[in-house]
Amino acid sequence: MAKPKKRYVCQACGGVSPRWQGQCPDCAEWNTLVEDAPATVFSAKHDLSGGGRRLQFVSLSDAVKPPERATTGLKEFDRALGGGLVPGAAILIGGDPGIGKSTLLLQTAGAIARKGGDVVYVSGEEASAQVRLRAERLGLADAPVRLASSTNVRDILTTLGAQDKAPDLLVVDSIQTMYSDTIEGAPGTVSQVRGCAFELIRYAKERGTALVLVGHVTKDGNIAGPRVLEHMVDVVMSFEGERSHQYRILRALKNRFGAVDEIGVFAMATEGLEEVENPSMLFLSGRDAPLAGSAVFPAMEGTRPVLVEIQALIVRLQSGATPRRAVVGWDNGRLAMLLAVLESRCGLNFSAAEVYLNVAGGYRLADPAADLAVAAALVSALADRPLKDRSVWFGEVSLAGEIRPVAHGGLRLREAAKLGFSSAQGPFMEEKASRGIQFDGIRQLSQLVDRVMR
Repeated sequence: MAKPKKRYVCQACGGVSPRWQGQCPDCAEWNTLVEDAPATVFSAKHDLSGGGRRLQFVSLSDAVKPPERATTGLKEFDRALGGGLVPGAAILIGGDPGIGKSTLLLQTAGAIARKGGDVVYVSGEEASAQVRLRAERLGLADAPVRLASSTNVRDILTTLGAQDKAPDLLVVDSIQTMYSDTIEGAPGTVSQVRGCAFELIRYAKERGTALVLVGHVTKDGNIAGPRVLEHMVDVVMSFEGERSHQYRILRALKNRFGAVDEIGVFAMATEGLEEVENPSMLFLSGRDAPLAGSAVFPAMEGTRPVLVEIQALIVRLQSGATPRRAVVGWDNGRLAMLLAVLESRCGLNFSAAEVYLNVAGGYRLADPAADLAVAAALVSALADRPLKDRSVWFGEVSLAGEIRPVAHGGLRLREAAKLGFSSAQGPFMEEKASRGIQFDGIRQLSQLVDRVMR
């Protein structure tokens, strides 16, 4: 029998290399290759065409019931999940250290347990006493949550398997601290994370338990461990926010049971996370008189419109100095493209000025409809003239300087009108959605410049 060869697995991307080297050939990360357990040699003499169980095929037209959901007790969490927890679903939640992942899950576990659900919370990072202290601070000391501190997957599954009834919710914090005694390697390695996650997910699928795994993130914000971990679970969620700001956003990156563009908004308080039912008021708080370089953009997060403030600052430089471009909360490349369009199509000059762009509140924008609001803020800052008071801006800008239509224009306008805004500027819309607000259509970016400059 041939001797199994050694292999080295990248801790960042899961790529396999036959020998150790300083840089991963797949993802180009440095010092991420570690020795993994030898791969099993598979003989070509094995024939898998017989001896198995025959499959029963079904038609796509067969009636299928929608999955039953159980509410978590937190409406914002339910919104991000698509309506609640699905029995047997595996959920992976990642986020920066200290952002509030454990707090969110402990509040969820306490709310479900108080409603009569059976909840098991397994902590691999903290002792049980530490979790109890957090529960007392959150006012959840009386919640009947079954708490344990362990990192051995065999012990966890043996304990749960000995019970007659599987729990309704199983929280494992975190998957990078778990290990299996059947797999070589330290906790957190690719083989351990993959093997432990597989065993926990298999238990959840077989027993109908909703499983929530907490995942560490790398310095780039990606979930640590093999990428196959995100493929194994049903839902991947990211808990975002800045620790210097009070708000937190729970965003679904993958969801087999719902939409991936819904978000839940929370605010960190002394007694834990509080739900924010109207996030627009949170991101627009403290905005009084209109200032030059400030524009309000009605963003869309799933079915929820959120109004955010975009701030721009233009600083003129002395001749010979290299101008700087700094962006917080928006794409750097898209800002460069928009500046090029303003210079080429509208005759504005940003080459001798530093440009700073910020989305207030630490909010991160990915909506292309923010182009017009960003352009309005830049032109306003360059001309040092405030934009029209109580107005919103939205629309996508093409390389030709055209303002292209965007989705959900009616919802954006209705949300702006509900919050007291009286006017809106954006692409011409066929639908009559501008009820309660004065809407001015813009076809070219040069029209925006004329309106701000005059």
